[in-house]
Amino acid sequence: MTKKHHKEQEEIQETIKTEAGKENAADETVAIPAATESDMEAEIAARDAEIQKLREEVMRRAAEFENFRKQKEREAAQSGKRMLENTVRDLLPLLDDLKRLMEHIPAELQEMAEAKPFVEGVELIRKNFKSLLESKGVKEIEALGKVLDVNFHEAITQIDAPDTEPDTIVQEYQTGYTLGDRVIRHAKVIVAK
Repeated sequence: MTKKHHKEQEEIQETIKTEAGKENAADETVAIPAATESDMEAEIAARDAEIQKLREEVMRRAAEFENFRKQKEREAAQSGKRMLENTVRDLLPLLDDLKRLMEHIPAELQEMAEAKPFVEGVELIRKNFKSLLESKGVKEIEALGKVLDVNFHEAITQIDAPDTEPDTIVQEYQTGYTLGDRVIRHAKVIVAK
């Protein structure tokens, strides 16, 4: 009986230890300290600061993107202006040729009935071409009778003109043009000494 009693004693001890272990484990999960109100406020303040920092970062990135977008729009507009300017500059010799052709048609050819439709046709083409360029913002630079202005005129020579003030343009060799506020070709002129 002692053996049996001893074995029962051991089983009871074992059960007590097992139960005590379970209680300690339960106590450990319950024993986690609850956050205090000041800890929670500190956590909220830290999160608010992080949110504010992220908000500022997003705002900065949005401003950078807007600046980038505006810069690209300006570059595209400038590229379009340069392309138009180059195209107009390439077309100006054609306008010069039509102008010279009209200025040098012999008077007897202008009088002939058979040639009149051709002369009027060339003049119509010149006017339409000039009108097209004007619609794009191209304007002729006035020169004759004006005082030489190096911003718009290029003097190719000087001549004696006793009735004219010095540096006054007495003859236009080649018409100059502006596109908007930019000079795309200076007027080549002859000025009085």
